[in-house]
Order: sequence, then structure tokens, then C-alpha cells
Amino acid sequence: MFPTGVAVVTTLAPDGAPHGLTMNSFCSLSLEPPLVMVAIARDCVFLGFFESSGHFAVNVLNESQRDLSNRFAQLPEGRFAGVVWRNGAAGSPLIEGALAVIECKTVQVMDAGDHRVLIGEATAVEVGQGRPLVFFGSGYGGLE
Repeated sequence: MFPTGVAVVTTLAPDGAPHGLTMNSFCSLSLEPPLVMVAIARDCVFLGFFESSGHFAVNVLNESQRDLSNRFAQLPEGRFAGVVWRNGAAGSPLIEGALAVIECKTVQVMDAGDHRVLIGEATAVEVGQGRPLVFFGSGYGGLE
């Protein structure tokens, strides 16, 4: 019963392959320094890539990107097939058309129950236009 925004968090594997997953366990943590946090389940097959890369990007989805949210939540492989993206300054994939993108350097990783929490310092921010994709009551919604 808590509405959240929807984001795709992305990083690169050591071989340069892009990886990402849909998440709403993302939040702003601090303004000075600018910190954000994401929580990734310990059993996520991509967790190791996020932990070893040293960087990640948070791609905040707009209301027209529901298909991307589903793609990055459901497909076991090939999540980036057909998705328009580019490398950020540190290499993390930045999804074109996102409402906002926050590039982060990982500064701390910690255990929290069945998740690993990654704290990232924002190194670059891009803000697009549009309205956010919102998740509430087990479904997508929007702002009225």
C-alpha cells in the first residue's frame, strides 16, 4: 500500500556485457554527499556483477516505459535486446528515454536480511521530461 517509482538498475560485467534489473527498492539516502541506495536479493544472478563493477546506474522509468519494467523483471536473458542505451561515464548502461538517470560509484555494500544493499555516490545526473511510472497495489499506475 505504498506507491513507488520504478527504475531499472544497470551495470556491466567484467566482459563488458550489460546487465540490469527492475527495482523499486531504491531511495535517496543523503544530499551531502549525494548518496542513493539500492537493495538486490542475494539470490539474484546479477548481484555479483553489481558488487564487482564498482559502479551502477539508476534509470528512473517514465510512464510510457512499462514494457521495459516488465522486460527487466521477467526475462532471464537478453534483457537489453532491442533496448536503446549508451554507456555512461563509468560504463554503466543508460537507457534512452528514462525520466532520470543517476550514475553512481559504489561506496559501500552491506547485508540486510535476504538482500545486499549497495550505497552509491551520485557522480552524474540526467533529467528528462515526462511523468513517472508508478507501482501501487500490485500494479502500475500513474499520477493524476
